[in-house]
Parts: sequence; C-alpha cells; structure tokens
Amino acid sequence: MTATLPHAMPGAKQPALQVLVTRPEPQASIWAADLQSNGLDAHALPLIAIDGPADPLPVLQTWHDMARLRLLMFVSPAAVEWFFKLRPEGAVWAEGTLAATPGPGTAHSLLSAGESAGLRANQLLSPDASAEQFDSEALWPLLAPLDWRGQDVAIISGGDQQEAKGRNWLSQQWRERGATVHAVLTYQRGPGEWAPAQQKLASEALRSPEQHIWLFSSSQAIDHLVEHHLPASGLPTPDWSTTRALVTHPKIAERCRQLGIQRITSTRPTLDAVVEALRSTE
Repeated sequence: MTATLPHAMPGAKQPALQVLVTRPEPQASIWAADLQSNGLDAHALPLIAIDGPADPLPVLQTWHDMARLRLLMFVSPAAVEWFFKLRPEGAVWAEGTLAATPGPGTAHSLLSAGESAGLRANQLLSPDASAEQFDSEALWPLLAPLDWRGQDVAIISGGDQQEAKGRNWLSQQWRERGATVHAVLTYQRGPGEWAPAQQKLASEALRSPEQHIWLFSSSQAIDHLVEHHLPASGLPTPDWSTTRALVTHPKIAERCRQLGIQRITSTRPTLDAVVEALRSTE
C-alpha cells in the first residue's frame, strides 16, 4: 500500500488523535506509514503475532495435491505469505486450479507471490475493490455460480497451535453444494509479546483515551488485548466506555460493544476509507 491521498482543505478540522494500528507485522508498520503519509499520527501496536506452522506437512501436501483441487481460498496476506514461503522447490500452480481471496489486499499479495509459481490473474476470484465489505459473504456470489459437486477445495488459513481455523460459513456453503472442504493450517496466530516502547504506547492510550483511537481489523486482536497483553503488562482494566475504536467489519464492532466500547466508528477496510474516517472523527 503506497498511495497518498489528498489532504483536507486548509482550515478543515483534523483529528488530534494518535492512531494505534493493531494488525500483525509487517502489515501494522505498513499501514502506520501509509497513514502517516496522509498526515495522521499513526503508530504500529500489533496485537497478533504470526509464525509458521509447527508442522509444514499439510502445506507441502496441498502443493503436491494441487492438480486435484478445484480452488484454494486464502483468508489473509499472512496465509499467502506462508503458503508460498513453504512452497516445495519446483512446485507450480496447477493450470485447472482456481484461487480466491476475500478482498483486494489479499488478492494483490497472492498475485505477487504466485506469479513465479505460474498463477495467473484469470484464475483468481475476489470481490471488487468497491465492495462494501471484504469477507466470505462478499466472495460467495462469485463462487456460487460454479458447479461444486464432487469438487475438493482448500481454505488456506491460520490457527492457534495445531488447529486450523477455516471459514465456517463459507465451508457450509460449499458442503451444501457437494464440495469437500479442507482447512489447511498455513500459519499460527498468537498474542506475541510487547516491546517496552509498545507497552508504553498502550499505557498512554489507556490513560488518555481521548487522545487515542484503536484501529481494529480483527476481533481476535481485541481478545488478545484483553486476555493477554493487559494482564501480562500489569496494566489495570480500563474504562472501555471512554475508549475510541475504528473498526473495519460489523463483527468487530459487535465485539467492541460486548467489551463495553461505545465510541465506535465503522469504515470499509481500505486506505482511503480509513483515512477519511479518521479525519472526520471528532
């Protein structure tokens, strides 16, 4: 992501907020840099750590079996990164196998990583950049017209330790249409550990909620914040009702409300939409 959007007109109100980008690295730093280039005070504060799978065999087997798979669905850029990082030497993308992603960000990562393996753009199905949301529900209208009877598909995803987390709703749609769905653990998610500077940043945000806004792109990031980072750092449980959150999906907004966060701004998960939402936040 490298685009720089036009700044607001002179005299327009700018949000005097520090933006905490909670995506995994390196996405957090990339997003923070892009927001900074658009005049926003953004900082990377990853709440999810990504690592490779303890057992790479399912990924290697998926490469070996690719020709019999109708489609591989990649849930995130991290899924793309680790799937191709573990690609066996000489392995290529099968000509008759399709690929799918829930949004343009993952699609861009997939086409970049897959080019050397022979993946072509006409094999990829992904919601248009103008879609309201980038998720399984937005992807399904592109998949539904195909005949899935007797077909094998793989969801390339992350998980916790050895359990792959597939997209349950999407898996159900496929199975109802006769497909066999395999969830392939390509990377592991965990809370990671905060460096001293990150702990200081989080402490300042919790002490001064009016001066900070948390950019949440995953409900799991919120869970890690509450269940791991705050207890591990010894920080007291904040008054969530005064916390500001910018969220990129309705399910994340619901998780915020469950926690007690009331000051929630929702936006599409694109750079221009996030910048506009942050500039309009009072």
